[in-house]
Amino acid sequence: MRVEKQKALPLIYEEVKLEAGYRIDLLVENKLIVEVKSVESLNDIHLAQVLTYLKLSGCKLGLLINFNINLFKNGVRRVINGNLS
Repeated sequence: MRVEKQKALPLIYEEVKLEAGYRIDLLVENKLIVEVKSVESLNDIHLAQVLTYLKLSGCKLGLLINFNINLFKNGVRRVINGNLS
């Protein structure tokens, strides 16, 4: 599998282009975005970050993973086309 770490995403705002406006933690096969966190709990800002990455990259699937949790499965959130499941 092709995995890119810290993949830069350009940001264009009012004719100003930043080549590395955002950085995706992991991009798998140019289809899956994996955003890794180690926080007390995931909140709306973390979800917004993944949604932004999905929109800018054209990907449809993202995983938001929080490693600061007792049970791993409770720290994984799947984001699809802007919907949390």
